[in-house]
Amino acid sequence: MSAIAIITARGGSKRIPGKNKREFLGKPIICYSIEAALGSGLFDEVMVSTDDEEIAEIARRAGASVPFMRSESASDDFATTDDVLLEVLEEYEKRGRTFAYMACLYPTAPFVTAEKLREAFRVMKEKDASGIMPVVRFSFPPQRGMWVREGRLEYCSPEDAPKRSQDLEPVYHDCGQFYCYQVERYRAGRGELPGGYYPIVMSEEEVQDIDNLWDWRLAEIKYGMLESCSRKERRGNGQED
Repeated sequence: MSAIAIITARGGSKRIPGKNKREFLGKPIICYSIEAALGSGLFDEVMVSTDDEEIAEIARRAGASVPFMRSESASDDFATTDDVLLEVLEEYEKRGRTFAYMACLYPTAPFVTAEKLREAFRVMKEKDASGIMPVVRFSFPPQRGMWVREGRLEYCSPEDAPKRSQDLEPVYHDCGQFYCYQVERYRAGRGELPGGYYPIVMSEEEVQDIDNLWDWRLAEIKYGMLESCSRKERRGNGQED
């Protein structure tokens, strides 16, 4: 059945100017998401939704499609990812194309791989899931978090404060890398999914929010370490680089 990958890449970025087209270890960061989607072999269409002509040109050179530019209403600071995805699906439908499955990839997600996308689609079909979300476990139990109230610290959940970390239920958060959907269910709920999401659990080593330049550098270090480990593993298995 047909599937589309949508990479959402707005031109404006206040914290890291030009973030979606900035070079990450030698190439524009958006190229990593495009290459993962193309390399997965899952999609009939890999497209970039953007309001920026330079991003559009980078995307086309990387092999993605940019059949139309994002509307002004879906490009302002108040537009949500759902606004963007629904606009893309509706515009394709006007052009006579519909899809059974969809993946939304963020443009600053260099840790996304073709293998992860294939695993997400496998779980989605196996579980008949409406959506798939990659998540990572909090490194510190949030049940033992604290507020600052009138200048003093207070436990958010005092009943959990004396408990051992291993006795607390693991809590996870969104990786901010990609999401997969059954399109009909997604559109019917305008982004609200019946049955919610199924998780794909990632390790901390392959997850990094990139909200500022320090995050960016950390992501480059992590990526380089993962690549180095992967090369060593391939050599250990007698494979060529």
